[in-house]
Amino acid sequence: MDNTLGEFLQSRRAAIQPEDVGLPPYGRRRVPGLRREEVAQLAGVSVDYYIRLEQGRGKNVSDAVLDAVARVLRLDATEHAHLLALARPGRGPAPAAVHSGGVRPGVQLLLDRMADCPAMVLGHRMDVLAWNALGDALHGFAAEPLRRNMPRLVFLDPQAPELYPEWPAVAAETVSYLRLGAGRHPEDAALTALVGELSLKSEAFRRLWADHLVREKTYGVKRINHPVAGELRLSYETLALPGEPDQTLVAYTAPPGSPTADRLALLASWAAPPRGIRS
Repeated sequence: MDNTLGEFLQSRRAAIQPEDVGLPPYGRRRVPGLRREEVAQLAGVSVDYYIRLEQGRGKNVSDAVLDAVARVLRLDATEHAHLLALARPGRGPAPAAVHSGGVRPGVQLLLDRMADCPAMVLGHRMDVLAWNALGDALHGFAAEPLRRNMPRLVFLDPQAPELYPEWPAVAAETVSYLRLGAGRHPEDAALTALVGELSLKSEAFRRLWADHLVREKTYGVKRINHPVAGELRLSYETLALPGEPDQTLVAYTAPPGSPTADRLALLASWAAPPRGIRS
């Protein structure tokens, strides 16, 4: 993570072909994507300035330059915000306080009242800070401490590929969201340690982490192969908690009358009384 900004720019530069931005290919290229000189030219900055930016030496880089580079590299809104966070660590709005764990009592009560929806609260390291009974029945948070961190569950739990039939997509989504959190919290030693642990223990994580993809976890569909309820096709929504910008509530739902809804009802009848963790 020493020069994450440069690595991110290089990864995005490699993803853009010359013809994508109206440049001739100029024959064979040693590396894929745009050259540094081409990015600099298209962004309207000197080659030396752009090279220093990729080397992590672009102190006091302006918004205008970053916006121009983002335009050339065709960054989406999430990637653009990630670029700004990497280029200006510690500048801009003050970061939110990092929680040692747990959620407000009112949030736990809200989770417990969502009896028909598996739900949990994630921190910025993707730690599972709290859950409801159906969320526990779905993932086994209470019985398996390893599962209280989603990246560890996805990459270190040997049952994860069976739990998630679309494991490659889940793995990529998990890494891209964790990468986004690392850009927002560059001084978080616990997050750095988590990345190091996963990099040492999982070749798949190392490969995906090196891609420098970033993505918000907002909404979507996830398939889960539950050992009791069978295959579930769940829609999920991720909601930011007011007053807790580093905590998100993730709720899973299924259309009424669908096979997944019926299986969730079975799972709810099997689940233990509501309980959640505050540590």
